[in-house]
Amino acid sequence: MDQQPGNRAEIRDFLAGRRAKITPAQAGLPTSAHRRVPGLRREEVAVLAGVSTEWYTRLEKGHIGGVSEDVLDAVARALRLDDDERTYLFDLAQSSRAASRTPSRRRDVEVPPRVQWLLDSMTISSAFVRNGRTDVIASNPLARALYAPMFHSATIDKRGRPNIARYIFLDPGAHDFFVDWDAAGNATAALLRAEAAREPRDRPLRDLIGELSTLSPEFRDQWAAHDVLIRHDGIKRLQHPEVGHLELTFQHLDLPLSSRAVHNLIIYTAEPGTASEDRLKLLASWSATPSRAADPHYQRGAPTS
Repeated sequence: MDQQPGNRAEIRDFLAGRRAKITPAQAGLPTSAHRRVPGLRREEVAVLAGVSTEWYTRLEKGHIGGVSEDVLDAVARALRLDDDERTYLFDLAQSSRAASRTPSRRRDVEVPPRVQWLLDSMTISSAFVRNGRTDVIASNPLARALYAPMFHSATIDKRGRPNIARYIFLDPGAHDFFVDWDAAGNATAALLRAEAAREPRDRPLRDLIGELSTLSPEFRDQWAAHDVLIRHDGIKRLQHPEVGHLELTFQHLDLPLSSRAVHNLIIYTAEPGTASEDRLKLLASWSATPSRAADPHYQRGAPTS
C-alpha cells in the first residue's frame, strides 16, 4: 500500500468519494431526473467552494500542495466534511507540501514511569496507551485481563506487544470477542487512515497497512471506503471468554508523550449498578491476585523503543 507523500490517488479517491456522498438537494442545488451521478459534479463543488471548475478539477486530481488553507477550508465546507475529515484533508495537503524536502524520521518514545504509575493506579478501570499505529505500548492489569484474547493472540509482536488492528483483522477470534465487530473494524481502519495522512513516511505504519491489505479482505474493503477517524469514544460491547457479556463506555484522551508521535490514553469503565460493572470488578479482582500477576501474559506492557 503506497503511502508516499503527495500520493495523488489518495487525494483523488478521498475527494471524489466525499463528493459522491452529497446529493444536490443536500447542497441546496437544483436537481434533475437526467443526472448520471447520484452525488455532486465537480463543477457544482467548484461553485459551492467559490473556485473555478478547472481549479477544483486539478485539486481533485491530487495537485494540493500549493493550495491555501482558506481554499481548503472552502472545499471542506462544500463537501460537508466533518472535523476529522477536514483535519485529514489538511494533513494530506501538508504532506504534499513537504514531499520535496528531506523527510525526518519519526522516532518512537518510551513510556515514562509516571505514565505506568498512572495506569496501575486505576484499579477498577481498564486503561492502556495506544500509539497511532494502534500498538498497545503500556497497560494496567485490568486492561490485560479485559483484553486477554488480544494479549494472548498469535498476532502480538516479538516483544509481546499487541496491535489492535492486527488482532481485529487477522485473528478469527476477534469476531467473537467484539460483539460489534464491523464497527470495531471500521473505526480501526479509519484511525489508521488518519495516521497515514499525518505520518506518510512512517515505514512500520506502511508495512502494517500493506500486511492487512494483503491478508484481510475485510480490511481492504474498509480501507477503500476512505473513512477517517481521529477521536474514538463511545460504547464497546465485548464477549469475554471468562466473564461473559460486557457493555462498557470508553474514553479517548490525548497523551502528549512526544512532539511528533500520537499517543492516546484509552479508559474503559462500566455504568455503576450494572451487571457489566460486577463482571468488570470480578476481572479486576482476578487480575490483582498473585497467580494472575505471575502470569507472563499479564505482565506490564513493554514500552516502545
